[in-house]
Amino acid sequence: MDVMIQHAPDGNYIDLHVHSSFSDGCLSPQELVERAQAQGLCAIAIADHDSVAGVFPGIAAGEERGIEVVPAIELSVEFKAYKDVHLLGYGLDCGDSGLLERLNQLRERRASRSRDILAAVNERLAGEGREEIGFEEVSMHALETIGRPHIARAMIGRGYVDTVEEAFRRYLVPCNVSKRYWPMDDAIATIRRLGGVSVLAHPTSISTLRLELRSIITELSGLGLDGVEVFNSMAQPEEAAVLRRIAGDLGLLVTGGSDFHGIEQGQEMGRGRGGIRFENALLVPLKALIEQRRPIV
Repeated sequence: MDVMIQHAPDGNYIDLHVHSSFSDGCLSPQELVERAQAQGLCAIAIADHDSVAGVFPGIAAGEERGIEVVPAIELSVEFKAYKDVHLLGYGLDCGDSGLLERLNQLRERRASRSRDILAAVNERLAGEGREEIGFEEVSMHALETIGRPHIARAMIGRGYVDTVEEAFRRYLVPCNVSKRYWPMDDAIATIRRLGGVSVLAHPTSISTLRLELRSIITELSGLGLDGVEVFNSMAQPEEAAVLRRIAGDLGLLVTGGSDFHGIEQGQEMGRGRGGIRFENALLVPLKALIEQRRPIV
C-alpha cells in the first residue's frame, strides 16, 4: 500500500476529488489549477456537488498550466436506509442535455433548501440579538450552487463565528433541512450511460464497521459500481487497507482524493488523512476504463 501513495517524485502526484466555487469550494476552477501546480500535482479531478459547471473552465486552465483536469461530478445519493451517500462520476459527458436539465432541477431544489436553512439560522441569530444575514450576502461566496458552507463563510465574514466548523456546530447542523437524493441505482446507471466511471466516495462516512462496509460495497458492485475511493481525508491507514482489500476482492478500481474545499482547517489539496499523497499510478486504470467507455463515433 505504501508504494502506491507515498514515494512518487514531484509531478507524479494527483488529487481525484476537489471542489470549486461552483459548488461548496472557495476557489475558482482556475485557482484550483494554480494550487495544484504549486502543490506539485500533475492531475486533478474537479468533482463539484451536483454540478459540472466548473469542469470546462478547469480543463482550459489546466491546458494553460500543464495540469490534467479530469471531468467529474459528486452526486448525493441514497441507498436503502443510507442517506447522503456520495458517488463520484469520472469522465462522463458533461455536455449531455439530459444531465444538465437534471442538475438544474437539483440546483433549484438546493437553493430552496439553502433559503430555508438560512431562515432558521437568522431566527437563531435574532434570538441572540444579532442582525440577520441576507441571501445575497451568502450568494457572493458561490459561483453557482449555494450550500451550507457558503452560509458559514458569510457568518465568518460577519464575525459571528471564527471557523466553518463552529458555524456548523452552533448553527448549521441544528438548523439543517433534509436534502433530496438520487436513488443509487439510477445514479450509477446515469454515470454509465454518459460514458463515465462511478466511484464510491469516502466510504467510511457511511459506516466504519468492516462487515457492513463489505456488504454495502458488494451490493453496489452488483449495481454496476466501478471503484472505491480508498485513499481519502477520512479513512485511517488501517481503514484504507480494509477498503483496498474489499476493492481487490471485488475487482473494483482504487482511487484517492482529498475532498478539498479550501475552507477546512488542516486540509490540503493532494493529501489525504495523515498527509498521504496520491500517486499518478491510481489514475492510469481509471483513464483506461474511461477510454473504454467512450462511445465510438
